[in-house]
Amino acid sequence: MLLILLCVSLSGLPCPTYGGNTLQASLQTKVDLLKSLIYDNTKATVTLDSSALKQLIHISSGSSSPPHRVSFSVNLESKSLTLGVGQIVKFDAVLTNDGNGYDDRTGVFTCPVAGTYMFVVDALSYPGLWLFLKVNKKTVAKLHVSANYKDKPLVQISRTVIVTLKFGDHVKVENQGNNGFINHGLYSGFTGFFLY
Repeated sequence: MLLILLCVSLSGLPCPTYGGNTLQASLQTKVDLLKSLIYDNTKATVTLDSSALKQLIHISSGSSSPPHRVSFSVNLESKSLTLGVGQIVKFDAVLTNDGNGYDDRTGVFTCPVAGTYMFVVDALSYPGLWLFLKVNKKTVAKLHVSANYKDKPLVQISRTVIVTLKFGDHVKVENQGNNGFINHGLYSGFTGFFLY
């Protein structure tokens, strides 16, 4: 009688018997319930793993975070500069400064997001100008107006580079010649932006 009580299904009805053997019916019911439980758990696990996998792919693709907005464009507007050797060009007119990386007080761009950047330097100057674009202390580009011009005209020069920066790297335009004259009036500028 104790075996019959143990062999009551969830519906409250006695378990079916196999050849009159209540113990065998009880074991078969438990095996069937266990199979059903394993099947349901497996199905839930596969569904959960698929959802988790989709979420992981979504997060790793970077689509969950907004793109980095880092760019600046500055000019010499109010006055021309005559710089000594090693002086940083401080551009006084800020057109854009997304990400606040460029400091017009120092003339230095400080990288707020690691990645690949493009920089453009241009200047209107008399012959003899030497400008270096530097990342930290390393020169990555040079601009020069040759002194071989007979009439000493104003010459427009430009240089574009793509570099990989780490967070906190400093980028600047530095004069390397004596009496480095750079013309104002929006003819000379410095631009940089985050690519990827």
